[in-house]
Amino acid sequence: MRFLILTQFYAPEIGASQTRLHSVATELLRMGHEVEIVTGLPNYPVGEILSGYERCFYRREVRDGVIVHRVWLYPALGSGIKRILNYTSFTLTSLFGLLRAEKPDYIFVESPPLTLSVPAYIAGAFWGVPFIFNVSDLWPDAIIDGRFLKNGFLLRCLTALERWSYREAAYVNAVTEGIRQSLLTRKSVPAGKILFLPNGVDTIRFQPRPSDASLKKQLGLEGKRIILWPGTLGYHSAIESVLQSAKLLEGQPEIHFLFLGDGSARAGLERLRDQMGLRNVTFHNPVPLEQVPLYISIGEIGLASLSCLPLWEATRPAKLFPILASGKPVIFAGVGEAARLVRQAGAGLVVPPENPRALADAVMELLGSPEASEELGRNGRRFVESHFQWSQLVGSWVARLEQLHVEAALTSGVTGS
Repeated sequence: MRFLILTQFYAPEIGASQTRLHSVATELLRMGHEVEIVTGLPNYPVGEILSGYERCFYRREVRDGVIVHRVWLYPALGSGIKRILNYTSFTLTSLFGLLRAEKPDYIFVESPPLTLSVPAYIAGAFWGVPFIFNVSDLWPDAIIDGRFLKNGFLLRCLTALERWSYREAAYVNAVTEGIRQSLLTRKSVPAGKILFLPNGVDTIRFQPRPSDASLKKQLGLEGKRIILWPGTLGYHSAIESVLQSAKLLEGQPEIHFLFLGDGSARAGLERLRDQMGLRNVTFHNPVPLEQVPLYISIGEIGLASLSCLPLWEATRPAKLFPILASGKPVIFAGVGEAARLVRQAGAGLVVPPENPRALADAVMELLGSPEASEELGRNGRRFVESHFQWSQLVGSWVARLEQLHVEAALTSGVTGS
């Protein structure tokens, strides 16, 4: 089959959706399918077009064997009118990229942003092919819960667009169980239209390895016991509470929190760190995917957290999976699906969201129990090997898509007769 993936965000950008879609695309290619990507000029999460892509409207390139069509968009960071322009500009220019691609069998649309269903519908109608609407965050629910937009005309338009997107899509794909249940119950999407492709991990790239002593020296963290956050720094992650935990642990100078990533919340978090006078916290710029395993190797504990808003209970932070695959114990501060996953794996500790004392106590518990921590790490590795390898997940997803396609064809034939 030939897949055309429409997404605003893609490698070399670093983030959860970028990593997931790159993994899915390369796995589809490995399975013998054909894949093209239509995406924006890389600008996330810094809000500036990356070096080498400036003064460019369209570029065609090949990344890891996948043809990528890149089009201009208005780069922006954070929320407000600039972010609206960011989404709107790509929604418009993506049509140019779509028409540069070959006719696919399926258009796979990444949401957010929700608006990408419109160019997917137009291109699908032009080619006479269906589109699959991939829901990695529920919009406009996330906008409402995050208080990024007040009730009004624009919000009503987004709600109407959401209903239209689910109705017009041939299939709606969920990336978590919580999203799948919301699609079935709250969004009234027919069960026969729903596919499921959760986050996974490359267990070859990410696997247990000795701590990279040279990297620790390079970072000036020799002798430190590192708590690692490897991923995007977003407002929904409640990282302020993590900094408060670091404050509580100042009396343990060997403990150090290392944040590897960027995002809309980073500037504010760095200011807060400085205001709190924290010397046990480092923010490091994101690194290419192939370097991430080295950074995970120097961490004794992997860390993820989410705020206590109900929406995030249906979220599985993508950063959890490389940590588990690398054989590191995890601390997750939050509730819902990710908490259940960590407990099911027996791979770490779960603490209440936005509770600095509970998080600090969990850090001390794991660092004080090296043998138990190693066992938790082994449990996590076995868990992802059994359930979350990309080859397994994408293979099952394609098989289900083919089954639904055959069922639809049979139904259409019976109806037609």
